[in-house]
Amino acid sequence: MDQDPQDFLKQLFDEAVAAADPLVTLSAHLPPPPPGRTIVIGAGKAAASMAKAVEDNWQGALMGLVITRYGHGLPLDHIKVVEAGHPVPDAEGAQAANDILALLEPLTEDDLVLCLISGGGSSLLAKPGGDITLEEKKAVTRALLASGANITEMNTVRKHLSAIKGGRLAMAAHPAKIVTLMISDVPGDDPAVIASGPTVPDGTNSADARAILQKYQIDIPASVEAFLKSDASETPGPDHPAFARAETVMIATPQMSLQAAAAHAMTQGITPLVLGDSIEGEARDVAGVLAAIARQVKYFDQPGAKPCVLISGGETTVTVKDSEGTPGRGGRNCEFLLSLAVLLDGMETVFALACDTDGIDGTEDNAGAVITPDSLTRATKQGLDARQYLARHDSYSLFEGVSDLIKTGPTRTNVNDFRAILIL
Repeated sequence: MDQDPQDFLKQLFDEAVAAADPLVTLSAHLPPPPPGRTIVIGAGKAAASMAKAVEDNWQGALMGLVITRYGHGLPLDHIKVVEAGHPVPDAEGAQAANDILALLEPLTEDDLVLCLISGGGSSLLAKPGGDITLEEKKAVTRALLASGANITEMNTVRKHLSAIKGGRLAMAAHPAKIVTLMISDVPGDDPAVIASGPTVPDGTNSADARAILQKYQIDIPASVEAFLKSDASETPGPDHPAFARAETVMIATPQMSLQAAAAHAMTQGITPLVLGDSIEGEARDVAGVLAAIARQVKYFDQPGAKPCVLISGGETTVTVKDSEGTPGRGGRNCEFLLSLAVLLDGMETVFALACDTDGIDGTEDNAGAVITPDSLTRATKQGLDARQYLARHDSYSLFEGVSDLIKTGPTRTNVNDFRAILIL
């Protein structure tokens, strides 16, 4: 390959992100204007760019409010954009959730609610149910984030602690028609899991939420326990009349992004092996599996011949426990890469990239990082012991030390993690 391997991997990531850009994908899915009013609402890391795509292409009057993560907003003319806390909810998100519900109070059957949902909406639509305080919900969220729970489990709990998620937003919009445009960031693209499914029927119950909290041994406040045992915590199912005039359209998915990256690889003479769009599990465990596949390709040309690139998506987790010393900095993509580098141990002609398509790996300022065959050697020269950094979950610091972080800034979309391992 004539191209620099790191540049090639970054191009694959760029193609994956571009395939999920709402400014490109959304307009084809807009419904016709209604006889009455059009109200635009939404939440997620892509909410501002989705709202801009609506403003740029809508024929007729509209108004509304969407909530996005801090730093992910855009200036719009007719739709208010509120920035709020993620992954832990805050007061701004709680107030914006109340404001969204207020917009839906006077609607009729002639009106249209256009709901724009993307990953991150669970934290951003912060309206606790019952007597649960925002601080109590934040405490449960933090515990779940550190527990190793996957996104489906987290959102099952979130929707049963909420007064707005798990289909309740559709109930608030009734009797208006509601069309939800979604960008998927979850394995399987289940609309009931994306942002905790605020406008779609829910197939879980409060007992499921209690079981997840018990599974991860999460201590919960008395108000949370009481609410989860009450009828008020149950979410509406498919027979609820709120869903009779509700439509859901998926405008971008992880698989679409993986396919775009694979198509680009082929133009460069590199065979793409797409391993899956819904890979979950501990970041270190996933690194172990993919390292084994990379070795098989390098030494036996199986399941594909060199040169090839292993492409995958999904959402790994990092369980912070029993770390040596104070836990450091780094999201799941950097943890995956540092573990992969240790496992490959300088294997020649193998390069890798892992980034979050929203441009933010965990809570840091990077999308992810890249590793090369000499990553560990360069780290050692800087006095950085990769295994020690991995033990204390400090992958960001190591990759910063060897200048291998990838920083894109907010992409204003989100189809979850993108991983590519190039074997030459």
